Amino acid sequence: MKDIINAILSGGATSQDFSALRLPESYRAVVLHKNEADMFEGMATVDRDPRKSIHVDEVPLPELGPGEALVAVMASSVNYNTVWSSIFEPLPTFGFLERYGRTNELAKRHDLPYHIIGSDLAGVVLRTGPGVNAWHPGDEVVAHCLSVELESSDGHNDTMLDPEQRIWGFETNFGGLAEIALVKSNQLMPKPDHLSWEEAAAPGLVNSTAYRQLVSRNGAGMKQGDNVLIWGASGGLGSYATQFALAGGANPICVVSSPQKADICRAMGAEAIIDRNAEGYKFWKDEHEQDPREWKRFGKRIRELTGGEDVDIVFEHPGRETFGASVYVTRKGGTIVTCASTSGYNHEYDNRYLWMSLKKIVGSHFANYREAWEANRLITKGKIHPTLSKVYSLEETGQAARDVHRNAHQGKVGVLALAPQEGLGVRDPEMRAKHIDAINRFRDAGN
Repeated sequence: MKDIINAILSGGATSQDFSALRLPESYRAVVLHKNEADMFEGMATVDRDPRKSIHVDEVPLPELGPGEALVAVMASSVNYNTVWSSIFEPLPTFGFLERYGRTNELAKRHDLPYHIIGSDLAGVVLRTGPGVNAWHPGDEVVAHCLSVELESSDGHNDTMLDPEQRIWGFETNFGGLAEIALVKSNQLMPKPDHLSWEEAAAPGLVNSTAYRQLVSRNGAGMKQGDNVLIWGASGGLGSYATQFALAGGANPICVVSSPQKADICRAMGAEAIIDRNAEGYKFWKDEHEQDPREWKRFGKRIRELTGGEDVDIVFEHPGRETFGASVYVTRKGGTIVTCASTSGYNHEYDNRYLWMSLKKIVGSHFANYREAWEANRLITKGKIHPTLSKVYSLEETGQAARDVHRNAHQGKVGVLALAPQEGLGVRDPEMRAKHIDAINRFRDAGN
């Protein structure tokens, strides 16, 4: 592993040099253990602690198959699916691995008594399997998390509709929170030259998800002038949605939970901000009944910020806690686009406000190949910026996941894998200097 790190840090190693490097028989990885999948049984979600379930183990190097690549991971990051995996909710991920393992002989590699998690990476290609022509050892890359077989016609208009579509590092094994990762080669994209390893690893999943959900015609199809309500606007997903809204000429109405998070949104350029805690919104009277009066109070507050207009689009991901309010405040003919459900999966809303006002609910999940590539291209061009706030070591991944689980973070939380320190991997310092304030926006806010 030392030789691999030295080759990457040298900055001068050729593709032939990387091809000649001996691959290790094993590597360190963040794993969950199958025999611990019931360790939190009977506990409330909020009490489940990722630090107890996440381990850093030495694991054997997986076999490389056709159309695949082994990547030396310099840095990764924590997503909400890392949290779901680590607290075994809504169900343990080992069921995903078992089902995948039954699909074909090569997929059996994924069905193991441990799960290497993580759906982001920035690193360097070490080896490619048969049939890979676009990528070579030594290429500096980031990876999106769409793993898909593309043997069905269903996936060829939109790869997210393929019946064998999976999220790498969540529904597959050998994820990015490790020193080496196994990916399909068509998950690879060019690493932005002006970013460090940890900065380049941060956007991946959430940037692509926000792009499809908000910008793509498969999501809300946002246009100039739209009022866009963004829940958790300084968080992992919301921070990219806020940037897309601003870059696309829309008007984000940013919902946050603290003055510090409101300041982050202002720093990104947003003007319409609602601190839901300070203004005391309680959309549920109790565990079973929502409070429509609070929906109305929330809608009134939105119109105060928009000059009397309702929102065209709601960027939804909290789920149960907010969904009734989201449907209510959307304008007639508007769109509620939803991915994830971090506060609960059972959404309740008053259908009169949907059907009689011709509103639409659109489900959105990650992004197809093209959407992920377009989202990464905007990062590469400096139009959208990473929202990295804090970086942990591989051994501290449990704490990083706990931060995200408890919403004690802003933007994205990064994890160093093979990178010995932060700040490495920048290849275009001139472009970086042009955007340094935006790149450091979330880091500065965390200090």
